[in-house]
Amino acid sequence: MSRYEYIAPCHFGMEAVLKREITDLGYEISNVDNGKVCFYGDILACARANMFLRTTERVMIKIASFTAETFDELFEKTKAIPWEQYIPKDGKFWIAKANSVSSKLFSPSDIQSIMKKAIVERMKSVYKVEWFEESGSAYPLRVSILKDVVTIGLDTSGESLHRRGYRKLTAKAPITETLAAAMIMLTPWNKDRTLIDPFCGSGTIPIEAALIGARIAPGIKRSFLAETWNNLIPRDAWKKARDEANDIMLNDVKMDIQGYDIDGEIIKAARQNANLAGVGHLIHFQQRPVSELKSSKKYGFIITNPPYGERIEEQKNLPKLYAEIGRVYKALDTWSCYIITAYADSEKYIGRKADKNRKIYNGMMKTYLYQYIGPKPPKA
Repeated sequence: MSRYEYIAPCHFGMEAVLKREITDLGYEISNVDNGKVCFYGDILACARANMFLRTTERVMIKIASFTAETFDELFEKTKAIPWEQYIPKDGKFWIAKANSVSSKLFSPSDIQSIMKKAIVERMKSVYKVEWFEESGSAYPLRVSILKDVVTIGLDTSGESLHRRGYRKLTAKAPITETLAAAMIMLTPWNKDRTLIDPFCGSGTIPIEAALIGARIAPGIKRSFLAETWNNLIPRDAWKKARDEANDIMLNDVKMDIQGYDIDGEIIKAARQNANLAGVGHLIHFQQRPVSELKSSKKYGFIITNPPYGERIEEQKNLPKLYAEIGRVYKALDTWSCYIITAYADSEKYIGRKADKNRKIYNGMMKTYLYQYIGPKPPKA
């Protein structure tokens, strides 16, 4: 079976989590860089990575990597790639995205146009045609240029993998499913420990926790672009990945996962989303302010994404809100608390310096994951 190198992008700051996921799937890491992890695998790895990886945005087959300092060099080196091994005669192909950092070639639109022309020229010479109808399956390409090194990836996922298929209704500033999963996986939480999100919004953090605890593959309810291809990845690979996902699922698991929000309508949306994800029975959602957060359970976790003043008029409320978080957390003396926020004065108003903090880019926004680490429970 053919061996490929794959590229899996992720949120900046979450590379270690994704690396661990890939290693746990049994694949060899080839490179870890800012915002992406590369790994080797057979063709089944494409289907399994799309199905099981919780913290990547997409899975790409690495086509080539080369240095180019001029557009002529970019054209010729792109044209030299054996595109016929990846794109069939009727394939619809284009450069879906190009970005350039610290490179002599810096215009995304020019990069996209020149590379498309180079691919067409190569395929014209191989397929002996002057015109491509592009009536078949889609083969979108993504290009990054860093310090004049061009890397080309063939996108196998299509719609971003954070779109699990369950979040039909969202809150005002939702956290993505991939970032929520990465946050949870950075903590020592497991399905036997209580988890509360007091700012749950549309339910993403509790839902992702329930999916992790029940071992439900994040891709089980969606399709992937490469499933439409009939030249690279056999249909049997996708069937094997789905069968594996169904086999490892825990159907009789019980968990104590709770989500609170002060907005009753958004709590209704969270319940609907949880039901769509198949984990509605595992989560207790309730309309409740953070001031009422309390629990008799020991060694639980608060994992949350509280408001951080995206709008100027909201910022005046933040000191009181974060002081309330600090007050309720102080009463939970055996608990751990993980908060992702862009609010710079979080620790000041919580009233305690975090044991650890981690810089994470949520899109273009710099946020910090403040980690307050509670004691470990005694061994049974």
